[in-house]
Amino acid sequence: MNNTNEPKWLDNAVFYEIYPQSFNDTNADGIGDINGITEKLDYIKDLGCNAIWVNPCFKSPFGDAGYDVEDYYMVAPRYGTNEDLANLFKEAHKRDMHILLDLVPGHTSVQHEWFKQSMKAEKNEFTDRYVWTDSIWEEPQGMGCIRGISDRDGSCAVNFFSHQPALNYGYYKPERPWQQSMDDEGPKATLEAMKDVMRFWLQMGADGFRVDMAGSLVKNDEDGKGTIKLWQNVREFLDKEFPNAAMVSEWGEPDKSLQGGFHMDFLLHFGPSHYNDLFRCEEPFFSSRGKGDVSAFVEKYLENYEKSEKKGLMCIPSGNHDMGRLSQEVKGDELKVAFAFLLSMPGAPFIYYGDEIGMKYVEGLTSVEGGYGRTGSRTPMQWDDSLNAGFSNAKKEMLYIAQDSDENRPTVKNQAADENSLYNEIKKLIKIRKEHTALLSKGEIEFVAAKKDTYPLAYVRSSEGEKILVVINPSAKEVTFEFDARLGETIYSFGGSVESDGKTVKASGQTAAFIKLV
Repeated sequence: MNNTNEPKWLDNAVFYEIYPQSFNDTNADGIGDINGITEKLDYIKDLGCNAIWVNPCFKSPFGDAGYDVEDYYMVAPRYGTNEDLANLFKEAHKRDMHILLDLVPGHTSVQHEWFKQSMKAEKNEFTDRYVWTDSIWEEPQGMGCIRGISDRDGSCAVNFFSHQPALNYGYYKPERPWQQSMDDEGPKATLEAMKDVMRFWLQMGADGFRVDMAGSLVKNDEDGKGTIKLWQNVREFLDKEFPNAAMVSEWGEPDKSLQGGFHMDFLLHFGPSHYNDLFRCEEPFFSSRGKGDVSAFVEKYLENYEKSEKKGLMCIPSGNHDMGRLSQEVKGDELKVAFAFLLSMPGAPFIYYGDEIGMKYVEGLTSVEGGYGRTGSRTPMQWDDSLNAGFSNAKKEMLYIAQDSDENRPTVKNQAADENSLYNEIKKLIKIRKEHTALLSKGEIEFVAAKKDTYPLAYVRSSEGEKILVVINPSAKEVTFEFDARLGETIYSFGGSVESDGKTVKASGQTAAFIKLV
């Protein structure tokens, strides 16, 4: 395992994910911008978050909300300028906060200059920058492709939507004449070009990157071996030039990503993690109906935890721009219990903007910029009761995405004023997390109650002699579990009571508690 030197600030990092176009609009064009993020840094810090992941903010035709990059070196004009982004870094650092940019290394937009050059029939330095077959009649196996759009004889592989041509990092085991190896000049040049992009933003003040589809770069890969090797190459470059740059992968397989030199990985709503069992299925574990099952999640979590050498580097997000809102299936006090879990697990927590006030998924919206079913999770932030909930001074019909029109929609203003609100509960939880080493990213975890089809979920977090029992009972029923230990001071509790006779712990319905062990 690659024992990467980790930036110290990750130990107590609590992240806030910002979808820039929907967060805060300062120039009244209906679209959020970089200065809008800078303006709200004090809000984010006051919540307790000290790190931010900004979704892609580079120049783009926005066919996939910015995940189709047209120019890696330029902030999209609708968000502002490179100077605005440099100023955001500076203002964040003044507040002891850190900013991760979203790096999309797997593909570009068809409008990227690299792709325009790559489409030409005559050979040039960008001919091999993308994955092309050598005949228009041959499609790349197992991938979508674009063809018949230029004079070049070949089909170009795409990574996601049909306007996102796949960058060429080589094939682990080339099987066709047009498949290049990782060591060929084209793939090597692509990797160097991506390092240059990283270099540019890190020199400007970025603190690292969240990397989109990090596990997908090398094609025909054998169990991730080629992609791991590629990221180890990047890790060497970063260790030499930017040792404090943090790297978080969208990979979902910590045994691979951490070996590749990433500091953290996500448990994702796709793949083998059983993350959806918690919040996003017919009977989520965090529903008060008490019909959920957390056991498969815990089993997979422990497997990954062992593979990551118990470093607690797996991040469990409240949600993100690619999935339904947390409040779709989990509501009211269930959300508070869910956040007690999210903010007491190892790894850095990630809060998706608006989840801290229980923003709703807005049903029935027409797709915006490739959002499709995800569009309802990307609606503008709800700040207060002024025009457009304080998001923008533009006319309502100019907003990037229509806002939640419910007159009782949650806002930061009304949640901050209510001491029993979700917002204030999350604030309290983050504060308690930061006050106890055992609850931070690297504190160890041992599950003491996580049986199939039963409640509660309970685990002990420990670090430097401090041990804290976390009891999470989302169900409405009182529950018990066997636990042979003396309970000490309760440092956090929500809902009812948690009691112990030294052998059995009893927890009221819809309760969460953190209790020191004596």
